[in-house]
Amino acid sequence: MIRRAKISEIKDILIITQACAQKMQDNGIFQWNEHYPNEKAFATDVDRGELYVLEENGKIVGAVVVSTWMDQEYQPIQWLTPNGNSTYIHRLCVHPNLQGKGYAQRLMDFAEAHSKEQGFASVRLDTFSQNKRNQRFYEQRGYQKLGDIFFPKQSEHPFHCYELVL
Repeated sequence: MIRRAKISEIKDILIITQACAQKMQDNGIFQWNEHYPNEKAFATDVDRGELYVLEENGKIVGAVVVSTWMDQEYQPIQWLTPNGNSTYIHRLCVHPNLQGKGYAQRLMDFAEAHSKEQGFASVRLDTFSQNKRNQRFYEQRGYQKLGDIFFPKQSEHPFHCYELVL
């Protein structure tokens, strides 16, 4: 079941993101670190009603943010659709012990369907340039790579921006 997250579940979500960060770092991918994702970001997501969790057998196994907020870092990108009618995917995570079971696909299916049902023209996101697995994941879903942005607190390497027109 996918549903809106509660503020009391942020600690559980942070356990998942920290496990994901460790797995990525073990594989030489320095996408997430002690600065990101963090409790403050998730609290803002809950306040906005934009953080969703995937629950299986009463346990949170993953999460995704489906936001209408465009980060300033995205401004220089030449998007496929006009600004102001898109959703933005952030902080998609599935606990590493449960990856490979289709949970990330389910979260993205939900995010895309939710965006389409709400009348948005597209879904936008970014993923780390060093994370080839994520790039393949989004490209197989039909996302188009459009340009690069930087998050210096996370990495010196760029993040690729993608968009899926709904």
